Amino acid sequence: MSGTGSGGTVGSRRAHRQHNRSRVPWARKTKVVTAVVGALLAGGSAYAATNWAVGLAGGSSGEAQSATVSNLTVTAVATPAASNVLYPGGSGDVVLTISNPNPFPVTVTGVNLPTNTTYATGYTTSALTTTQSGCIATTPSDVIWNFSTASTGSSHTFTTAVTVAASGQGGNPLTVTLTNDASMTAAAPTACENTFFSMPALTGVTASGGAATATTSPATDSWTS
Repeated sequence: MSGTGSGGTVGSRRAHRQHNRSRVPWARKTKVVTAVVGALLAGGSAYAATNWAVGLAGGSSGEAQSATVSNLTVTAVATPAASNVLYPGGSGDVVLTISNPNPFPVTVTGVNLPTNTTYATGYTTSALTTTQSGCIATTPSDVIWNFSTASTGSSHTFTTAVTVAASGQGGNPLTVTLTNDASMTAAAPTACENTFFSMPALTGVTASGGAATATTSPATDSWTS
């Protein structure tokens, strides 16, 4: 009886210790979870609004900078081909591109022309690389800008203003066909038949930069006086 009682007591103590061991991990896990939740709550409270209002010091500001203005570039191109071609005493189309290097749109409302004795140079192909013998500016070709005058820099306004998109945007360069804005006098030499012309350099443009809707390329425009 005493042996059995002793064995029962020992067995009971072992069972009690095993039961306590099985509960320890759960207690630790509970503490860990509680600590994590507490940390999350503490972190969340750092972003909560409080009754301590904060104002702005007088004179608080920031810095901005305006863009640098760069000139436009106008270049002769062959595409699209001119619909109206030149002949003695007649007018023809001029096709060109306008390139805008600025980081903002530029609206062009007109051009300034050289004198009516400043002539175009003729070339054998639309690539404008080989001059046409007997049909160059000094011959002369008798091809000039339409409505140019005896004074250099005469101003001529487009029928419709065109806007060239900012640098890097679609529609820049802008291709424009100037309808009937080239003229060939009745005295043009025979050598100027079937010839492609590089028109005399423009002396200026009337243009302004700023927010505006870009003109779709290719466009058609002109001046009529």
